[in-house]
Amino acid sequence: MTEQQDRPVDDKPADTPSASTDEATFDNGVAAMAAGSDLAEASADDLNQLLDEARAKAEEHYEQMMRAHAELENLKKRHARDLENAHKFALDKFVAELLGVWDSLELGHSAAQDDAADVHKLREGTELTLKMLTDVMAKFGVEQIDPIDQPFDPDFHQAMSMQPRADVPANTVVAVVQKGYTLNGRLVRPAMVMVSQASEPT
Repeated sequence: MTEQQDRPVDDKPADTPSASTDEATFDNGVAAMAAGSDLAEASADDLNQLLDEARAKAEEHYEQMMRAHAELENLKKRHARDLENAHKFALDKFVAELLGVWDSLELGHSAAQDDAADVHKLREGTELTLKMLTDVMAKFGVEQIDPIDQPFDPDFHQAMSMQPRADVPANTVVAVVQKGYTLNGRLVRPAMVMVSQASEPT
């Protein structure tokens, strides 16, 4: 037998470079998968945390919005109540001032019921009451229009008739049928007047 024939045959295949490369690639893949799993788990935790934070902020903003809405509704109700009271009691001071005039009128009326009433005193009481009324009106911006002997003003006077007059210039108020009134300069009621016109030559 030859020397080559006497050498025992080894059935185990020798490690080849390609086998080592495959094993390393597999190990790298497993490591990459593990790393990817850890990364995915970390990303999920981050997303949950962000979601919780966003949900908390949304609830906080919703509560703030509801509080603001409630405050706005309360403000509207308070404003409506104040406006209603302003309309309802706008004349409170004016009425309080008129009560004295009312009382004076009632006293004068009661005194006039007596057959033995002093006319002179009744006249004085009436004049006093009228002065009280005039003072109250003036206090609240009410002024009387009494344009006797003044030029006719269509903005504040209403002509009831024309009278030919030679003793006064034309368009002069010669009689006041009913006095007019203004409130803080704005016309409330025009004065009803009679106005002169030039007399025709004879």
